[in-house]
Amino acid sequence: MSPGILGKKIGMSQVFRPDGQAVPVTLLKAGPCMVLQRKTPTTDGYDAMQLGLVEFIKPNRINKPETGHLKKAGAEGVRYLKEFPLGAGADDVKAGDKVLVDQFKPKDKVDVIGISKGRGFAGLVKRHHFRGGEGSHGSMFHRAPGSIGSSSFPSRVYPGMRMAGHMGNAQVTVRNLEVIDVDTEDNVLVVKGAVPGPNGGYVVVRRSKR
Repeated sequence: MSPGILGKKIGMSQVFRPDGQAVPVTLLKAGPCMVLQRKTPTTDGYDAMQLGLVEFIKPNRINKPETGHLKKAGAEGVRYLKEFPLGAGADDVKAGDKVLVDQFKPKDKVDVIGISKGRGFAGLVKRHHFRGGEGSHGSMFHRAPGSIGSSSFPSRVYPGMRMAGHMGNAQVTVRNLEVIDVDTEDNVLVVKGAVPGPNGGYVVVRRSKR
């Protein structure tokens, strides 16, 4: 059994439980995937598998080294690939194996890893949810950070001080999302809640570790 699967974010919707409760869900196009390489402690020093998401890609968009790497596993049209660590009892995983969405069942718990939307350069209030100063009576610090360090000692700004800067476009992991439904015909995984990234962004779905 594979520890996870690769996919794309389709978008958000909602479903209704039998008791009438509305549940916000995210639809993920999960798979089909293929194991491109099996890494073992004897050859590579650790136990893992390299998984690729099978999708259409022009041959001239893949360089020669990667083309040869994909050819060994018998895969074509792999644009997105990731590595999953393997634990004990995963000796049956080998290159060329297919990983499909049917390995997940409703009520399973999964972690979803994606790249958050890039927001460019953002200020304190938007980036770190600072409240800001007074908006009237001549405060002059409506959206300013306030104090960022002492002047006498240590007379410098500590590393890691929250300031304005590049917001988003970073890896985000959302843990313990419940699988609501699995569509094996269209390779769609329906999970409860929100998933990082824009629609069409690549995501990694792995079995929950906690």
